[in-house]
Amino acid sequence: MSVTLKILSAILSYPSNDLIEGEAELLEALKGDESVSEQAKSLVGELISDICSHDVYDAQERYVLLFDRTRTNSLHLFEHVHGESRDRGQAMVDLAVMYEKQGFDIEAKELPDFIPVFLEYLSTQSSEEVNNLLGQTLHIMVAIRQRLQKRKSIYTNAFLAIEDMVEAKPDMALVEQILAEEEADPNDLDALDKIWEDEAVTFGAGKGEDVCGPDRLRTQIRAHNRPPPSNFAPDNGASNTTAQPTQINGEH
Repeated sequence: MSVTLKILSAILSYPSNDLIEGEAELLEALKGDESVSEQAKSLVGELISDICSHDVYDAQERYVLLFDRTRTNSLHLFEHVHGESRDRGQAMVDLAVMYEKQGFDIEAKELPDFIPVFLEYLSTQSSEEVNNLLGQTLHIMVAIRQRLQKRKSIYTNAFLAIEDMVEAKPDMALVEQILAEEEADPNDLDALDKIWEDEAVTFGAGKGEDVCGPDRLRTQIRAHNRPPPSNFAPDNGASNTTAQPTQINGEH
């Protein structure tokens, strides 16, 4: 198990008192992980120390502003490749089926494409599988990292560490396709409200009754008994002649 991936899962989650009070324990665990480079450990260590130097409410406010109120920085993988299309729902079902087949359970309130959940799953997998799945999502991670760098956010360190941990190189055509989406102003609340109103997440065969959420997701998972391919390539409704979609295929 990769301790560093487990730590990244924790520090990319909503900050809590337990996280902030656990700084020394996190840094000690990170130090002992021989499966990642010193560069990656240094990057993650700096982020841990920065988060833990904040009052929990300040840390939470920064997190919400950065990730929850800025959809182009979303920590949901499929937000960047499927947006709010019906394909996103199917991709999440497929990803959840992969988790289930490997005996990895997620909390009822969580969606499988949430990066902290994805990283926690990877922390239980072999190094080959980690490299495989991180490689398939690397263009998303790089796009998020570039946006965070533009904002001069310390959370950039998490994504730099992820890049350091994978042997593959990102498909820059796919990175640019994701970055082509205009960034929203997190302080423009009226504009954000309109986005959420216009693009409610739905999927399935119905016409609006299939709201995208954990309960509906679990219902669809139970209906699936096939291997889970999920498309991590951007889906903007246009054909892409420069880069082909990538299928995620986990161990079975």
